[in-house]
Amino acid sequence: METAIQVRDLRKAFGPKPVVDDLAFEVARGEVFALLGPNGAGKTTTINILTTLTAADAGSATVAGWDVRSHPDEVRRRISLTGQAAAVDDALTGTENVVMFARLSGLGRAAARRRAEDLIARFALTDAASRAVRTYSGGMRRRLDLALSFVVTPEVLFLDEPTTGLDTRSRRDLWDIIRTVAGAGTTVFLTTQYLEEADQLADRIAVLHDGRIAALGTAAELKARIGGDTVELHDSRGELRREIPTDGTVAGLRRALDRLDTEGDDGVVTLRRPTLDDVFLAVTSSPAGRPVSGEPVDAGSPTLEELA
Repeated sequence: METAIQVRDLRKAFGPKPVVDDLAFEVARGEVFALLGPNGAGKTTTINILTTLTAADAGSATVAGWDVRSHPDEVRRRISLTGQAAAVDDALTGTENVVMFARLSGLGRAAARRRAEDLIARFALTDAASRAVRTYSGGMRRRLDLALSFVVTPEVLFLDEPTTGLDTRSRRDLWDIIRTVAGAGTTVFLTTQYLEEADQLADRIAVLHDGRIAALGTAAELKARIGGDTVELHDSRGELRREIPTDGTVAGLRRALDRLDTEGDDGVVTLRRPTLDDVFLAVTSSPAGRPVSGEPVDAGSPTLEELA
């Protein structure tokens, strides 16, 4: 595996309590990696360290092959960062924003104009290119902010809660753009409040709790660790009456239905599968100070209930 980001024993404290505590993980080149966690778990602090905006108190991190502490300029040349607020100039048009950024990045006047036209089209802003950004919707502003990130194509793109405040359609439009970006070979490091977003976009997901990685793996692996499918029986008012765990197979489902039939239970039957919400709640409800693992999940790892 070619590594784009490597973090070892990273620690950062603001006051007596560490925000990031012995954090360790790796991100493969070309991977979409999502970092989840409750407010205050250390997500933004981690991004700030990896993008050289904040120095760690201890540990090490490399991004695109360069150490963030000893070679911050080399790291900055190879990354882009899009935060929770769009970093655009409201008084300028969409095209003017991209041209200005391209010029600041060292492109000549003609090259900057060509790059702006390409990016405006790529991020579906052509119809609004000549309008002042103050007239843009939240989704359009976010797309423009992402376009600025690609004036110089980054090796690693950091997205810190990029869809916060967007409506459902704008959020899904942005997902399509992120998929396209990742498909072109850029490594994407994503923090998000939306568990569905991580489920839809990420190759792997890490859950932060008390400044450490409490769970790490694909969405399917994480869901599998908190149990299989469950057959649920609801009464006419929609209230849950029975739950029967199954192994997810047709035979297992048939056994559960036969059991309900044999016992004479009546109602509406649904099949419930574990979600990332279940994973998140199981991991982040664990008591402080309990051991957690930053290693990828496997069949022999403890369940998330055990971690909790």
